[in-house]
Amino acid sequence: MNKEELMKLDKEEIIAVLFAVIDQQTKTIERLTREIAELKVQLNQNSKNSSKPPSSDGFKKPKNRSLRKPSGKKPGGQEGHKGNGFTQLRTPDEYKYYEPETCAECPKRPICFTSQYVNETRYEIDIQINTISTAHQTLSVDCPEAGNVLTGSFPEAINGTIQYGVNLKALAVSLNTVGTISINRTHEILSGVFGVPISTGTIAAMVESCAEKVADTVQEIKEVIIEEPLIYLDETGTRVDKRTVWAHVASTDKLTYIDVQPSRGQEGINAAGVLTEYKGKAVHDCWASYFLYTAITHALCNAHLLRELVAVLQNTKQAWAQKLIDLLLAMKQKKEELLLKKRHTASPYFLNKYSKDFDTIIAEALIENPIPIPDSSSKRKPKRGKTGALVDRLIKHKDKYLLFFTDFSVPFDNNQAERDIRMFKVKQKVSGCFRTMDGAKDFAAIPIAQNICQTPSNSV
Repeated sequence: MNKEELMKLDKEEIIAVLFAVIDQQTKTIERLTREIAELKVQLNQNSKNSSKPPSSDGFKKPKNRSLRKPSGKKPGGQEGHKGNGFTQLRTPDEYKYYEPETCAECPKRPICFTSQYVNETRYEIDIQINTISTAHQTLSVDCPEAGNVLTGSFPEAINGTIQYGVNLKALAVSLNTVGTISINRTHEILSGVFGVPISTGTIAAMVESCAEKVADTVQEIKEVIIEEPLIYLDETGTRVDKRTVWAHVASTDKLTYIDVQPSRGQEGINAAGVLTEYKGKAVHDCWASYFLYTAITHALCNAHLLRELVAVLQNTKQAWAQKLIDLLLAMKQKKEELLLKKRHTASPYFLNKYSKDFDTIIAEALIENPIPIPDSSSKRKPKRGKTGALVDRLIKHKDKYLLFFTDFSVPFDNNQAERDIRMFKVKQKVSGCFRTMDGAKDFAAIPIAQNICQTPSNSV
């Protein structure tokens, strides 16, 4: 309404129009204020206060903000700590002796030589790099008994006129998978260090062949994990031929199973094939798709929660966030103290105390972040923002965040899965993307099988 139209109205109508304008402006200001606050939160996100990876911090590295309180101890090894220094691994392959320099030209050296003794020994550990070429030959003989010529047979592994040995194959596969080195760089290392003419296509074929051979072991690992009482879950994105796919991990402290799927959500989780059959406890980072599996007892990662609470402190200065950080760390410390005393449950006193403390803190959080009243003129649900959404999630999933204390078999965080899946991020940073989905799946399978084969205490 312009000025001329407004002047044609009587006093009461003008007041009504102005009140309507003010009301509209107030709502606009509130909406813009919320949006500005949300944008500031996004700008302030980094690897220390969110789930963003450290690589996303760029040159603006956040300051470390440790949640641990000073212990008062000096840095380094503590008194009574048994050290683990560098020790001699086995009997030396070679001995070298060093006489006094003056003895070299001394005429009495033969006489003194009979009384020499070792004064001090120092060890040097080194490696030798040799390229070995082995000629495999079959022998023929005229057999008078059989009346014909008999010829020996090559071993099954020797199936070509010229080929690469098992040690070279193992090194090529290890460099590309466990070492996360690209195929091109693996080719450069093998060609440069060993002088072996090996193509990138041959290296790719070696990796593929190895993945086929460990497929049964990987399947056995998956079946054992499905029967475990507690597992860790996580997922991370990686690049395959210019598109994002997802690596899904299910692991224990001894076993790891990873599968790469195009989807992050339920479709990808189902295709990975663990949660469709699992019935135990699962620790994860509150990814919504995990809650679709109702046969699982869900436990939520408190390390993720602590990072979110740090973000609340930095962005809003709300005191309840620090109180909840202190409460979670106090519960973690109390649990560790009880475990040292061979206790496997907390007393009803501590269970009730910490539960009430949690509720009190969340009540303060609700006062700071009240649930907005729905606008009757809008069909959309009012936005809560990141902090409000976190408060709602804490109310909804309180039992899952505190399960680490009510059930001592459940850990405080999901760091095991985070560590197990980190190799995909390392691979992406070192080598870039995968060229094919099969290549990504091979990369997931080979380190898993290698680790389990080197661990004597596992159940596979």
